[in-house]
Amino acid sequence: MSILTTCIGAYPKPDFVTLPDWFTIPEGPDTSDPTKRSLKALEELGPDAGEIIRKGTKAAVEDQVRCGIDIPTDGEIPRENYIHYHCRHLAGFDFSKLASKAVRGGTYCANLPSITGPVSLREPYIVNDWKIAREFTDRPLKITLPGPMTVADTNADLFYDDPAKLGADLADALNQEVLALAAAGCRYIQIDEPVFARQPGNALRYGLENLERTFHGCPDHVVRTVHMCCGYPDRLDHPNYPKADQDAYRQIAQAIEDSSIEAVSIEDAHRHNDLSLLEFFETTTVILGVVAIARSRVETVEEIRKRLSGALEHIGRERLIAAPDCGLGLLGRELAMKKLENLSEAARTV
Repeated sequence: MSILTTCIGAYPKPDFVTLPDWFTIPEGPDTSDPTKRSLKALEELGPDAGEIIRKGTKAAVEDQVRCGIDIPTDGEIPRENYIHYHCRHLAGFDFSKLASKAVRGGTYCANLPSITGPVSLREPYIVNDWKIAREFTDRPLKITLPGPMTVADTNADLFYDDPAKLGADLADALNQEVLALAAAGCRYIQIDEPVFARQPGNALRYGLENLERTFHGCPDHVVRTVHMCCGYPDRLDHPNYPKADQDAYRQIAQAIEDSSIEAVSIEDAHRHNDLSLLEFFETTTVILGVVAIARSRVETVEEIRKRLSGALEHIGRERLIAAPDCGLGLLGRELAMKKLENLSEAARTV
C-alpha cells in the first residue's frame, strides 16, 4: 500500500498568468497595497482574464498529476495571496484604508486592509475555483481557505477589539464557503492556520473553537483538514528566517486530536520534528511535510523515503500522507516539479 501524496496549496503561476502574488513582489510604490496591483493586473489581462486564469489552473493541476500527486490542489492561481483574495469577498473590509501592522509574531510589518465593520460573506466564490480545477483531473481535488486566526492576524482590526468575536464572525463567513464546497462534492477542504504555531495559547483559547465553527454542519464525506506551517521566508534560500517555535505543535497536538479535525498538516522538512510527535494523533491523519518549500536543493528519493519510514514507526500507514511543507510558489515550476516527482516516488516505494 503506497503512502498517499498531496500538495498544500500554492503552485507557481505559469508565465502567461501575469498576475502578481506575494512570492514575486517587485520593488516599487505599489508594494504597499496588497490588492491594488492584483486588480490592476486583472484589468490589464482584459476580457480574456478568466480564460487565462483557467489555463493557468489547468497547467498547475496537470503538473501535480504528472508528478504523481494523488490529491492535487487548484494551485491558488487566481490569488494575489491566499488571505487577501478571500478578504476581497467579505463585507467589513476596507482596502482603501490601509494600516501598518506587525504580523506573524513581529517577523515583518506590512500595510494591511482594515476591518471597519461587521464581517460577513457577500456570496460564496471559492466553489467556482474548485469547479474549474476539478475539470482537469479525475483525482480528488483539494481546495484551501485561510483560517479565522490567520485572516485576523493579516488585517488591521479597527472595529471588533475582540479577537475571539472577530474570529467567530470570520468562521461563520468561511463556513458558508465550506458548505457550498461540500454541496458541490468537494471532499478535501483545508483551512490554513499558520498563526496557530505562532500563537498556540490563543489557538487553544479560541482559535480551535473557531476552526471547528468553520466546519460546522459539514457532511461526513468531507475530510476536515487544517494546515499549520511554522512560517514562510521572504525569499528562496534565506537561512535565518524566524520561524514559529517548533514546540507549538506539541502544545496544540492533543487539542487537535480531541477535535473534529480529521487531518492535520505539519511541516517537517525545513526543521525535523521529533517524530514521536505523531503519537499524539491516535485517530487523526497526519500530512507530513517531507520536502522544503524555500530551499533550492532537491531532496533525494532516498532521503524522503527514509523520513517516511521513520514516521511509520509512530503512525499507521493508512493515516500518513506525504506532502511539501507548505505552498510551492517560491520554488518556480522546474524545482517544484523535481521535488514533487521525488516525493511521489518515495511515497510509492517506502
